[in-house]
Amino acid sequence: MSSEIMQAPKVYRHLLKAIRNHIGKEEYKTHFREYVTQEFRKNCKLSDPSSKQQKIKLAHDYAFLLNNVHHHKELLFSYNIAVDRSEEMKRILGKSAASVGLQLPDVYQP
Repeated sequence: MSSEIMQAPKVYRHLLKAIRNHIGKEEYKTHFREYVTQEFRKNCKLSDPSSKQQKIKLAHDYAFLLNNVHHHKELLFSYNIAVDRSEEMKRILGKSAASVGLQLPDVYQP
């Protein structure tokens, strides 16, 4: 029972992080986050421990699915050499620069 109590917040945070990273933080996408929050609050009041454990496992599996679909998509893009990858490379370079506290300048395009 105590492991279940400790597991639910961890799964909840993991799922919210996956939603934020892979679905987005934009205003028109907040219904995903609100739905997850509502479901966790509703299911914390369940008295049946097996049902509660099933819901926690389902949330964990969904977070796992979101992360792996995103990773799979990145792998597919990285293997396809016919695709123009300049935007992807700019994003990667921007992340690398941001990790050490720098910001890349905007490139002038006439």
